[in-house]
Amino acid sequence: MNLSGIKALTFDTGGTLLDWHTGFRDAFAAAGRRHGIDRDWGQMANRFRRVSLELMLDLGDDGPPQYNFDEAHALSLKTLLREEGLDRFDETDRHRIAWDAPHGLAAWPDVPGGLAALRERYIVASFTLLSYRLVIDTSRRNGLTWDAVLSCEGLGVYKLLPEAYGRAAKMLQLAPEECLMVACHPFDLDAAAKVGFRTALIRRPEEWGPDPADRPHLPEPGSYDIELGNLLELHKQLRREGHANRD
Repeated sequence: MNLSGIKALTFDTGGTLLDWHTGFRDAFAAAGRRHGIDRDWGQMANRFRRVSLELMLDLGDDGPPQYNFDEAHALSLKTLLREEGLDRFDETDRHRIAWDAPHGLAAWPDVPGGLAALRERYIVASFTLLSYRLVIDTSRRNGLTWDAVLSCEGLGVYKLLPEAYGRAAKMLQLAPEECLMVACHPFDLDAAAKVGFRTALIRRPEEWGPDPADRPHLPEPGSYDIELGNLLELHKQLRREGHANRD
């Protein structure tokens, strides 16, 4: 593989960099304790995530988006609580789950150091479905520094639409092949590759929680340009590639 032409790393942010499962699980659990309700809150968090993603992926395909990810969280939570018979969750509970939890998500342990190391050599950009405000708040909380935040909220179309990837590269004034899409989600990498991005799979086995049954199926090894376990490994691999290509 020759990645010497890579100039920017574009990062999926929710899931690849942020541990959404723990944040949402704990917020649901806190609301449950407040009302004396016991459920499998980890599974509730996963269902909430799936419903929210369904509202966001490919948004803008049939007209300008009418809401962002924060609003999708609120809409999804309203639907989920009604279907689960959790009407006792009041406005305080709902705000804590749909706003406080995602805006306070913790990054995976390798992320702050890994991003800082990668930024020494590459443009690093958050390229995400998440709202600008959500990226701002979680970046400040976790000490993450970006060269650019490319929220689909500002691009006007959302991943997985090809236009989202094309516009992201254009905003960086780069060709798609000069961008490395970094994500733990195969569907994101597959869509990026179709537009010409290079691809790096970061494995996050506990993105959906500790139960192996909840883990999405990953494609066969070799499906992407790089496949690693964390951002520090990505930094080391890219540094090795750079040295090899100079020799």
